[in-house]
Amino acid sequence: MKYRIDVNGAARDLDVPRGTTLLDALRDDLGLTATRYGCGRGQCGACFVLADGRAVASCLMSVEQAALHRIVTVEGLGDGERLDAVQRAFVDEDAMQCGYCTSGMLISATALLARQPAPEEDEIRDALAPNLCRCGVQLRAIRAVERAAREGR
Repeated sequence: MKYRIDVNGAARDLDVPRGTTLLDALRDDLGLTATRYGCGRGQCGACFVLADGRAVASCLMSVEQAALHRIVTVEGLGDGERLDAVQRAFVDEDAMQCGYCTSGMLISATALLARQPAPEEDEIRDALAPNLCRCGVQLRAIRAVERAAREGR
């Protein structure tokens, strides 16, 4: 089936079987590999993307569904040459270790700051809770989101 989806501000044409997940299309067809495959059940946050500004699991969203939304992946957060405020804050706070969860955390943090520019720590914790991290960077990620908020997303 042929679909047109808006990814990172550009219309992209896809010819994929019906039921193809957005995650598979992003990685396999569009070459946007920063979105990670984790659990395949929407429970780990590794595959999160923004759909109309809301963090969603791309492993659970079909390309048909994605065609109805503006999709932003972690590659679309910066401008290609410069990191955005959330990405910079994650670097400055060393809020990544193995990096597997990082793209999902960046997406969750971006969605939070878009709807709540000055979140309390408990709001940050709630926003990042769906993002599983086995390396233990959660406290640094919280500090990174606080920093991005202070620096005026």
